[in-house]
Amino acid sequence: MSQKAPLLTCVSILATVCRGFQTSSSIPSHLQRLVSSRTRSSFASSVYDNVMIEKPYGTWLSPITSKAITAGSVRLGGLHFCDNQVFWLEGRPQEGGRNVLCRYDPDDPNKSERNGVDVSPKESNVRTRVHEYGGGAVVFGKSADEFYYSEFITQRLCKLLKDQTSVPVTPEGDRFRYADGVLSEDGSKIYCVREDHAKPEPANVVNEVVSVDTNDGSMEVIASGNDFYAAPRLSPDGKKMVYVTWNHPSMPWDATELRVANLGSPSNKSGDHELIAGHDGDTSVMQPLWHPLTGDLFYISDESGYYNIYREGYAKSILPMNYDFGGSAPGWALGQQGFAFMPDGRLVAQYNKNGRSVLVVADVCEKDMPASNIQEFGREDGLPMMFGGIIPGANNDLYFLGGSPSTPSSVYKWNLEAKGPAEILACSSSLFFSDDIISIPRQIEFPTTLGTAFGYYYAPKNDAYTCPPGEVPPLLVKAHGGPTACTGTSFNAAIQYWTSRGFAVLDVDYGGSTGYGREYRRRLRKSWGVVDIDDVCAGAQYLVKQGLADEDRLCIDGGSAGGYTTLGALAFRDVFKAGTSLYGIGDLIALAGDTHKFESRYLDGLIGSYPEEENLYKQRSPIESVETLSCPILLLQGKEDKVVPPNQAQMMYDTLLKKGIPTCLKMYEGEQHGFRKAENIEDALDSELAFYGRVFGIKDIPGAIEIKVDNM
Repeated sequence: MSQKAPLLTCVSILATVCRGFQTSSSIPSHLQRLVSSRTRSSFASSVYDNVMIEKPYGTWLSPITSKAITAGSVRLGGLHFCDNQVFWLEGRPQEGGRNVLCRYDPDDPNKSERNGVDVSPKESNVRTRVHEYGGGAVVFGKSADEFYYSEFITQRLCKLLKDQTSVPVTPEGDRFRYADGVLSEDGSKIYCVREDHAKPEPANVVNEVVSVDTNDGSMEVIASGNDFYAAPRLSPDGKKMVYVTWNHPSMPWDATELRVANLGSPSNKSGDHELIAGHDGDTSVMQPLWHPLTGDLFYISDESGYYNIYREGYAKSILPMNYDFGGSAPGWALGQQGFAFMPDGRLVAQYNKNGRSVLVVADVCEKDMPASNIQEFGREDGLPMMFGGIIPGANNDLYFLGGSPSTPSSVYKWNLEAKGPAEILACSSSLFFSDDIISIPRQIEFPTTLGTAFGYYYAPKNDAYTCPPGEVPPLLVKAHGGPTACTGTSFNAAIQYWTSRGFAVLDVDYGGSTGYGREYRRRLRKSWGVVDIDDVCAGAQYLVKQGLADEDRLCIDGGSAGGYTTLGALAFRDVFKAGTSLYGIGDLIALAGDTHKFESRYLDGLIGSYPEEENLYKQRSPIESVETLSCPILLLQGKEDKVVPPNQAQMMYDTLLKKGIPTCLKMYEGEQHGFRKAENIEDALDSELAFYGRVFGIKDIPGAIEIKVDNM
């Protein structure tokens, strides 16, 4: 129930907006033109004249409009370095949310404003639906002439040709889906995860590791017998295949196994393959990677209490730390890799510390020894505040996706020897806004039922305005999806949209979030709908006590699992006055029987076994507690959502309507789990603003759309 799209720059529903950079030397020339030509907008004219307008919170005019967000923004992800060229995936809201494979080429006359040129065919959508969340949709070879990708409409593997066309490799039909592949040394086979939907019921969907012949599309099963597979990776000599596997009811962050199959072995049953890690059945092992020089096998495991990096045959972590490696939300998407090896064999990895990313470089070539010559680099060395997905290049160059509270997701290049400010190769947005309207988050730690929880507080920020004396701002609390995921501090236009209008925002990493170690992540075991709700409420109350939020204007929103936390907070607590659920869960029993395979047993760990503990499911379902609901709720839903089916929103709406509670339901055509189309992204955001305006009696909101609220 993560709301993250396959492109991990945004596990959110909105694209990001580029504001500017710390040093002009790091700004590409095509972006410098935008900086130099920035014009005064009417909203900020008073700032330049040193005159501030007094207006109530929530009524400030902001240039960060929904249309501005979608018009100039894309999602970036899938970074790769191949044949001395840099590639990435772009998710384009203005093109129906389709994903496009791009190549960095600033000298091409047909380059985009991001200095990229399209590589995948026109109208093609590079996206796989394995696990529904996808990831790993592109298979790269050693040269730029060896690309394969999953086509979203057909879910077939296709070979990309030099003339920007493609030919299908796998058989026609919608039975199979493919993801997370690697190409053999001679290019004759793709080894990947295959998902078989011959029998589409979640219990009957079959996941396996297979090889696909790139000439005739014939397939051979390499590993089978378990419920799920991920990260098949060929050894440097091409004789072995390592992979991650797990079974219901575990999720990949609960318990997995790391196994190695000898290619050519007579058995494709996972139980016959060598078990490398995960022997105890209670350890999460992910992201295996063979060392290109030594042939040693490395992987990430949480056996120490944190996701640390291990080498096969060495009993302890080679780089022990009380921080998580592996990315912000490991396990949700395929193709994730939180560490890599440079051409000279050194390890490069990244972890987050106090809201900032840290780059680690270490020697790991000596067997039976921990990492040595460990170096750490951060913002003071020219790196962005947040970054991940590190890809080594040539000549000590590193490429990665990164950003900061004031800089959206961008493709960066940074040289390990030269250091200095990281160079931005491509920015996810062409729009710029003044520092005068950008709210910089402050990490807070606040008391809650299980100790403390964490979040990022964004104060209202728009220097064109001041509020009447004594007024306290309305607060929007955000509950991230997952729930086994986290928020972050990279620029988020969906948050700046609110703060530049006079709302305060609290983005909460409630108990169960990733990035704080295994114990914190496991707070939600059997406690979803309790711990998360306690924490979002505690965060709001903490800010009220600090004088930073208006107790009578507290609202909450969330997508997917965050939508459940939103509805639960409104149903089971008396803290918030309104809320918005984006493709959220109202009926846990309905979800247990009507979701896709990957998450079909997720609730076993979060709630309890079903149907044995059906009463607990009812107790924690917001739709079963409408008698305690008394505040307005906005429901936003995609009609083609396979993760949280539309009937969840419809049932919640019908129940609220019957009880007479102010509510509004909007169903979006052509949308799945998370909104990708520009027009729907815009309407969702503008509808939420208009909804709170109606509920809180905020008059004269500039540019507010009309919204029909039933029972009001």
